[in-house]
Amino acid sequence: MDNFLSKMGLAIDSVLAVPDALNYRPSCWPPKSDWPVVIDANGNVVSRWGEPIWRLDPWAGIPLTLNFGDGPIKKMAAPIDSQNANLLRVIIGWWLYGPNGARGHRTIKTRFDQMRRLFSLCAQEGILASELSRFPRIADRIPEVLQPSRAREFLMLLHELYERRETLGFTVLDRKALIRLEAALPNHETRQTPYIPPRIWRYQVTRLRECLDDFLAHQEKIESCFRFCLSAYHHNRLATPEYRFSAVAPFQWPADGCNGVYSGRRFYGPFADTAIRFGIADVLERWAGIPGSTLTIKALSNYLTVVTRAGLAYLLNFSLMRVEECWNLRANCLTVEKDPRFGEITLLRGRTTKTTSDSDTFWVTSPSAKIAVEAMTAVAKLRAKGVAYDPCKTPAPIAEEHYLIAYANEPWIPTRKTMNRAIRPSIINYLSAFGASPKVFDPEQLRITPRDLELARLVNPTLPEEFAVGETWPLAWHQLRRTGAVNMQASGLVSDASLQFQLKHISRAMSFYYGQNFSHLRLEEKAHTLYVRTMYETLGRELQQLVSDRFISPHGEKRKAEIVRLILPGEMEKMTLLAKKGVVVYRPIILGVCSSREPCPYGGIDSIAHCGGGDTKGEPRPCPDVLYDRNQLDVVSELERVLDNRMATSPVGSPLRESLEAQKRSAENYRNVINQASAN
Repeated sequence: MDNFLSKMGLAIDSVLAVPDALNYRPSCWPPKSDWPVVIDANGNVVSRWGEPIWRLDPWAGIPLTLNFGDGPIKKMAAPIDSQNANLLRVIIGWWLYGPNGARGHRTIKTRFDQMRRLFSLCAQEGILASELSRFPRIADRIPEVLQPSRAREFLMLLHELYERRETLGFTVLDRKALIRLEAALPNHETRQTPYIPPRIWRYQVTRLRECLDDFLAHQEKIESCFRFCLSAYHHNRLATPEYRFSAVAPFQWPADGCNGVYSGRRFYGPFADTAIRFGIADVLERWAGIPGSTLTIKALSNYLTVVTRAGLAYLLNFSLMRVEECWNLRANCLTVEKDPRFGEITLLRGRTTKTTSDSDTFWVTSPSAKIAVEAMTAVAKLRAKGVAYDPCKTPAPIAEEHYLIAYANEPWIPTRKTMNRAIRPSIINYLSAFGASPKVFDPEQLRITPRDLELARLVNPTLPEEFAVGETWPLAWHQLRRTGAVNMQASGLVSDASLQFQLKHISRAMSFYYGQNFSHLRLEEKAHTLYVRTMYETLGRELQQLVSDRFISPHGEKRKAEIVRLILPGEMEKMTLLAKKGVVVYRPIILGVCSSREPCPYGGIDSIAHCGGGDTKGEPRPCPDVLYDRNQLDVVSELERVLDNRMATSPVGSPLRESLEAQKRSAENYRNVINQASAN
């Protein structure tokens, strides 16, 4: 407990919230009734833990109160019994002092008002909020008392409280009740962001990675060429009394044919020759060349811009950042946290667009984000050097705080003088980021196939008409955030092995950091909300697939019909609602899906011995609750190879050997059922 308390502290954004303040860190959890929650600037205790009303005036600078309802009855506040009020205090106290405590007084007030409605409902019904999961009919009334615009955010808060139930000492809604609530919440969004089909998503992220890898492979040559070009322009500018762009351009042949002998200027002929000499002509042609045209020095600048924007898009693919947040990342944005449960967790540090006070907000990302940050940092440093050669500007410091995305400062870009560099560059849309040339993305690869549309509609049934077979998928930044949230919940949609590895790593990291809220760092709140919401949406979508012939019961069609009896293909909306309420269970296992409502006593997640009936020699007796998934055939084949390797080194007759042999029999039983079904 002492170690836990040491991580707590008043997080509210106020000059009064300092480590040496008497109310900064509770001495026990939950605090005693006389604990001073709010202290003013003069050291006077304004509100204590056990009081029915907490006044937050010293923090807010305006009259602001939290009425827990167990004091004198007020006309504007419904009463709450003392037991429920104490539970509510624990929750609000957790949001004040917990590792991810709220910084804004408005955040605390908004959360309190929403949570108070739930506790008021429980008080009216004569139950404790800690027993709400036992009363589903009362829990079903929660959407009636919530603000529709904040309902999804409230679901995320309840999910966080569920994950912290041991610390809080009670549970408001368990997981089954949360799924049921998610299904009942009103859909406040008028139009859901499209989900990019796996094939198109995989194509664009693979091309982005190729672009970044290509740059890093040629980085030294590109930097050498860039420095040479800067030096050439700088030399000619110093030799030119009146600064004129055309006069200093060194990558041409002078009109007098004297190569600048009398003027002091130097000329090197067409830039293409210089690019060849430095060994970067091919990479410039590959990513920034104009078909049918000779390379000019502008291609070097265009290429650097392509690399920066490829890095931006790559980071957005593997995080839940908004483009505005990623656009303003700095060179020191990448950090790695060592988690005792999972190992290294890669995080992006920046500022969220939704708050003004969070200077250190974090997003979970893939380890491969490192290459994007490295490439963008290298380009940013080169462009910072370019300022030194601008006669109208003083050199900008090149430091860890340097923006990853900045203006092009190269002296061979004449339009640079009209730019106001005090203002950040404007964000452009995704497709426009790489221009009209199909160097980065082949338009034909972005054309929507029937399968693309089928998978996109599986996630978002209400796609607008512009998303049609044969049309080019209109990539957009906000789609990457939505698609990332879905892929990180169900990475099986993506077939590429390297991308599956990245998604598997990041999805596990997100499960710990967003889903279970283990991080002591301040994770971006809206990304947290998006992840949790998508987690519940994904469960409903996966349940819908159980009715398809992709899933097979080893006990025949009759048993499968019993398992999926409530799922009606002709009434998909109703079926989805029932599935989200938890009426049908979907527990992914190696062989497919377990439909049992009870925890598996045989270790079905780590061992398939019982799932496929391998624990009984002779006649196989698969678990009656299992549904085999045809799509898991490659995974099971890989498992069999692992089992064979382990059996080769395990002693005959040992418990380990017997366990491995039982799993091998289950894998063979699974394969036999799948092969027989395919033959029919």
